[in-house]
Amino acid sequence: MSEKAYQTDKNSSTEDYLNAVRQGKTAFGDGNLLGVPGANRWHNLIGTNAAIAIGSRLHGHKCDIYVNGMCVRMKNDRYCYPDVAIVNGDPQFDDQNLDILLNPTVIVEVFSGKTNTSDKTEKLENYLAMDSIRECLLVKEDEMRVEHYAKQNAKQWVYRIYNERDDVISIEAVNCKVSLQEIYASFKFDKQTIEKPAAAAPANTATTQKAA
Repeated sequence: MSEKAYQTDKNSSTEDYLNAVRQGKTAFGDGNLLGVPGANRWHNLIGTNAAIAIGSRLHGHKCDIYVNGMCVRMKNDRYCYPDVAIVNGDPQFDDQNLDILLNPTVIVEVFSGKTNTSDKTEKLENYLAMDSIRECLLVKEDEMRVEHYAKQNAKQWVYRIYNERDDVISIEAVNCKVSLQEIYASFKFDKQTIEKPAAAAPANTATTQKAA
């Protein structure tokens, strides 16, 4: 989820961004180009697990699911790359290149304890301000914890926390349910902190349920 400033000495135009993004993965906000750092193993595993779990339940539905590489244009000419973006219905794009998505329905972002809190909050607020987004999941990389935002109306969102292996998240916008066991498949936890997982190791957790 973290993005670091790529250019801060002068304001960049949207055209500058579009040229840069097609040469390399770059986000854009407040007139600055933002370099997007690569994700580590655990970050990638969570994103892949979430995409597989959700995608396996979307067969027969008119949904597209994009993993890691699809750029999303938010309001105020901000651009970013969510870990997973899902469109329920026909996707809309910025132009004929079909590489900048305008109408995601569900967003999944993976973050860690090292993620800057203000960066996380700012990006979340920008997601929630998008008319098309119905649900947003923030998945913790180094702890079994998913924060789920579900839109009720333009000014009201329901916020839930899931932090038990058997917890099941209902993603109503695409009519599917996924468990934390699926999202954190192959991860081992010790006192809510991720241990380096062995390949194909079963999920295990000692966390405590929190009521949202």
